[in-house]
Amino acid sequence: MLNPALKLNQKFFEEAEEAPTRQGYGEGLLELGEKNPNVVVLSADLTESTKVNKFAEKYPERFFECGVAEQNMAAVAAGLAVAGKIPFISSYATFSPGKNWETIRTTTVYNRANVKIGGHHSGIVTGPDGATHQATEDIAITRCWPKMTVVVPCDAIEAKKATVASAGFEGPVYLRFTRDKTPVITSNETPFELGKAGLFWTCDLPQAVICSTGHLIGEALLAAKELEEEGVKVNVLNISSVKPLDIEGILEQVKKCGSVVSVEDHQQDGGLGGALSEFLVKNLPAPMEFVGLDNTFAESGKPKELIEKYNLGKAAIKNAVKKVIERKGK
Repeated sequence: MLNPALKLNQKFFEEAEEAPTRQGYGEGLLELGEKNPNVVVLSADLTESTKVNKFAEKYPERFFECGVAEQNMAAVAAGLAVAGKIPFISSYATFSPGKNWETIRTTTVYNRANVKIGGHHSGIVTGPDGATHQATEDIAITRCWPKMTVVVPCDAIEAKKATVASAGFEGPVYLRFTRDKTPVITSNETPFELGKAGLFWTCDLPQAVICSTGHLIGEALLAAKELEEEGVKVNVLNISSVKPLDIEGILEQVKKCGSVVSVEDHQQDGGLGGALSEFLVKNLPAPMEFVGLDNTFAESGKPKELIEKYNLGKAAIKNAVKKVIERKGK
């Protein structure tokens, strides 16, 4: 069942409210703007798409429109950070951190500059824009940076909390957001802490743990409910912090369940599944299955149709759970 201790949206299965996680980014920036005069925002000619337009309207002296120049935007942000500001750079994830990867690496990450990178329109739920705008490699290219923090909120409410929390964290942070509306699973009262995972679905004597990041936690919960009705018991862990991982929380679940399924709207290579398998092989080896893009780009289409076509939905998650439990029994 949904974990009541986390004060989740208990109506999720009946009437799922939906909102894009980028909305939480915009709301979080507005809150930060009021609380912290050092927070500044930069855009690469995508003010409305990245939901920074309201911040720009309210705090024009703290907003910088850099134009279609993502590399320049990253370098300017690093300079602002060195000067004591807390800059948030905002663009599509295919461009930032995609196009400006080396600039961020050298000016921000290498120098531990206090820059927050808002990567928008991530995953195949970017839908009709097609493969050129569907960032499905961004977790891999950011988590490989030394001492980089990588956060993938599960819904719009958690996205707002992650945005606000990132400003209080010293050092570079990558925040990953979606364009399309996705289910709202948490509430304003749901606890959130950078570096911590949340046990969203819990049961007695679980046979596997589903570790999900981002909006696909909704599909994971639907799969968990249907599996329970079929007599298969799982726990579902929401891993919003891909780097650093919640070591204690993950180990506790793997010890309890004995097998793992990772779920993400990202390439299987280098994403959450890669991070989990790297950690587990050194600390607690366990059978594991991966739900994510399998060495392929996606095509243009409606988000929900793409989720099904590329085996990221509840049916694929259920199959992965049954497969990993069977492997565990051998």
